[in-house]
Amino acid sequence: MEIDIKKLEANILKAKNGDQSAFSFLLNLYWSDVFNFLLKRTKSENDAEDIAIQTFSKAFDKIKSFDETYVFKTWLITISKNIHIDLLRKKNSSIITETSKEQEDKVYLVVDENPTPEDKIIREQNLANLLRDIKQLKPKYQEVIQLRYFQELSYKEISVQINEPMNNVKVKLLRAKKLLAEIIKKS
Repeated sequence: MEIDIKKLEANILKAKNGDQSAFSFLLNLYWSDVFNFLLKRTKSENDAEDIAIQTFSKAFDKIKSFDETYVFKTWLITISKNIHIDLLRKKNSSIITETSKEQEDKVYLVVDENPTPEDKIIREQNLANLLRDIKQLKPKYQEVIQLRYFQELSYKEISVQINEPMNNVKVKLLRAKKLLAEIIKKS
């Protein structure tokens, strides 16, 4: 993919000044590179996705320290590699139950047929299609969309509720909105 260097540099500068659309641009531009790099290392989509979220969260938190003499993609990959190494160290120092790919796949086959009160309200307001599309997202994305848009919690409140840093919440919401937009375009 051909990247316009001037556009990239402009968006990095905007991101350093706190522009959310620049963060979104950078996330969309480099998500697949970081995710695929991590997928090769972890051999698990869930782990790769979690580490990628942490990578962008940390990168956006430390964006002001980014030195333009380096390649932005390389900077992101380095952050992701370091996060992965840290997680491996923690894993080796504690007991964690591993799940197989088959067990992970079974989780997504479980269908919740009981509508929540929010589901009933949405159906009454002719938003059943949107709800169906949201349910196609992974549970962690469903949760942040639910908390942000249905329960109308702030980023800080969501951060406290799911026990993750606020930057992780922002990255998850950006990613969830992008995935939801793709699902809606397909249907």
